[in-house]
Amino acid sequence: MILDFHTHIFPKKMRDAREDLFSGERAFKTLYDSSNARLAGAEDLIAAMDQDGVERSVVFGFPWERQDNYRRHNDYILDSVKRFPDRLIGFCCFSPLSPGAARETERCLGQGLSGAGELAVYGSGLSARVLGCLSEVMAVCAGKNAPVLIHTNEPVGHKYPGKAPMGLGQIYRLIMAYPSQPIILAHWGGGIFFYSLMKKEVGEAMKNVWFDTAAAPFLYRNDIYRIASEIIGPEKILFGTDYPLLKARRYMTDISSADINQAARDAIMGENARALLGIIP
Repeated sequence: MILDFHTHIFPKKMRDAREDLFSGERAFKTLYDSSNARLAGAEDLIAAMDQDGVERSVVFGFPWERQDNYRRHNDYILDSVKRFPDRLIGFCCFSPLSPGAARETERCLGQGLSGAGELAVYGSGLSARVLGCLSEVMAVCAGKNAPVLIHTNEPVGHKYPGKAPMGLGQIYRLIMAYPSQPIILAHWGGGIFFYSLMKKEVGEAMKNVWFDTAAAPFLYRNDIYRIASEIIGPEKILFGTDYPLLKARRYMTDISSADINQAARDAIMGENARALLGIIP
């Protein structure tokens, strides 16, 4: 099975009038102010999946601050999953700082979504305030055994839209705060997996943490697949494209040429996700 764990889709009205959504949504404006920043719908994603041989995808929206925006977007995710039940797996999405986030999580999981994500606060990263606001959402997800996917990024290197002011200490405090909660750290967790090499504490703290590959071709050399597999094991890596930022074929080329064995490739490309989501083969 090939399963893409990190894709974004938007309803048509949002795609056609993105400028109308900029008010009160600074993060959305930062990421999508340029017309070159593509917005895709469910049908676009399905067509791309068919083209690249992807069987299933986890879909989510955007971490909106305004309640009306995140409810409308999550409704679209719910509808898309109902229309493509054998292809799409939905997560609910909102800013952790948004009012009613825990209630929205309950609503969406109760109606058939499978997790929460990609949760992000691009302005502050994973600050103490954000971690506090996440607590109720995490409690709801824990009660449903639902995974949570969190935006993380590397603390060094070039700037780009959506790169949050985030340190590894913030990411580690998140992990330590919810040790039994299945957490997926987007974009390789900002590189924090390296510290699993430490002799004390860190490796144990990450036992319920996975890392997705989203945006890897823009960020890391192809060695990332071999090195991460050696440090944390290929079973902790989830294939994710950040579609429509990049399509699956770009990653497939990199992973097929990476210095890892076929069992590791199969695990990364979908078997890990299947096990995490409880999908029966």
